[in-house]
Amino acid sequence: MTTNNPKAVIVIFGATGDLANRKLYPSIYRLYRNGKLSENFAVIGVARRPLTNEDFRNNVKKSINGLNDPNIDPDEFASHFHYNPFDIQDLDHYGKLENLITELDEKHQTDGNRLFYFSMAPNFFGTLAANLKSEGLTTTKGWTRLVIEKPFGHDYESAEKLNNQIREAFSEDQIYRIDHYLGKEMVQNIEVIRFANALFEPLWNNQHISNIQITSSEVLGVEERGRYYDSAGALKDMMQNHMLQMLALIAMDPPIKLTPEEIRSEKVKVLRALRVLNEDNVDEYFVRGQYDRGIVNGEELPAYREGNGVDPESNTDTFVAAKLVIDNFRWAGVPFYIRTGKRMKKKSTEIVVEFKDLPMNLYYGEEHETKSNLLVIHVQPDEGITLHVNAKKGDYSAASTPITLSYDNNSGDKMNTPEAYEILLHDCMRGDSTNFTHWDEVALSWKFIDVIANAWDNKKADFPNYESGTNGPKEADQLLARDGFKWWDITPK
Repeated sequence: MTTNNPKAVIVIFGATGDLANRKLYPSIYRLYRNGKLSENFAVIGVARRPLTNEDFRNNVKKSINGLNDPNIDPDEFASHFHYNPFDIQDLDHYGKLENLITELDEKHQTDGNRLFYFSMAPNFFGTLAANLKSEGLTTTKGWTRLVIEKPFGHDYESAEKLNNQIREAFSEDQIYRIDHYLGKEMVQNIEVIRFANALFEPLWNNQHISNIQITSSEVLGVEERGRYYDSAGALKDMMQNHMLQMLALIAMDPPIKLTPEEIRSEKVKVLRALRVLNEDNVDEYFVRGQYDRGIVNGEELPAYREGNGVDPESNTDTFVAAKLVIDNFRWAGVPFYIRTGKRMKKKSTEIVVEFKDLPMNLYYGEEHETKSNLLVIHVQPDEGITLHVNAKKGDYSAASTPITLSYDNNSGDKMNTPEAYEILLHDCMRGDSTNFTHWDEVALSWKFIDVIANAWDNKKADFPNYESGTNGPKEADQLLARDGFKWWDITPK
């Protein structure tokens, strides 16, 4: 693992795209501003569009507008950025790119370290990786790493094919498959909450926990992403990666030590222990939905099928709820409920751990308001932890009432709180793959999700089945009600 102030030439393919401008350039700036990136760095923006260095640098300065530090000259920062027009199919362009990398490596003394970031359509990944190797760009005296954005395939077969192509050029320890949820502050806090507190870890099992719920809801619809989204849906866009990754972190056993290999090993064990479904019983464990029109804040919003690039008869899910079962010693009998969707009631990502009731609760009856003990991890937009317990009412009676003990991460200095991409870029340059997805995790996730996707592809859904601005179809509530539970809709105090 390299130092906290890494040096490298960062090559971003897709440098004129939305992700680069919204996330990557601001993240690089924050690393630089916070002293996590030395002066020994250069960024090469690669795309088809013909731009001058000046045009490119102006785009970069525009993307960091609002983050400016009076101690940093924006022009000086932007001078580290260089533009390189590029055609992936033209091998001559690779030689020119190699010359520019070598020149900047010498100028900025980056010791031959190269970070390639594929921020572009996945169908180019295999060709690009192969050409980078064949034209000698992956051979250097320093380290070479590759960052890949999702989606990593659209099913197991395509993911395996893509992985094989990339592995021809890069070894597994050079590949960093990015899942920005794993860079979020409170997702990374899951391990600390569990493994640094004697209060929780002894209770983290089927003896004391009745169920665990993971929710990631959005108020936005698909907006301008209709064409892409209609080929993916919530199952592949969210469940296969973000949601299963959070599940693995919540459910994994304590690793022997906090190394990427040991943490990954425990996450993989969780994914291997997921109860395997078949197409005949998918409906017992999964609910799908698609949003209809609805009135939100006095405005009538269109249905999913009325969106740009969406098939008017689309069978694509914009909502998924699931009951997942982990068949191992720790979690036997504990249901994990997961839901994610668009055009829902509120924007929220949170994890709710519901503890079992006492065998005999003395404080139970008309005058008492006792409720289940809950541990809630708020991931976004609110960040923090809430513990719901029961205590005496503040009056003359002996009655009990629920109270909350809260840690609010929003009250800190958010200007200096690192964002997900910032954390992950820094991790990658330091050679820390802990918060990136290994191929074993990708493969197991796709194999599990493919069964559900195939079942749904072979059966026309009764869509649309939930109004915009609601919490999804009623069948999602029934999924829990059958087990005697309900979705917890938590709002931080």
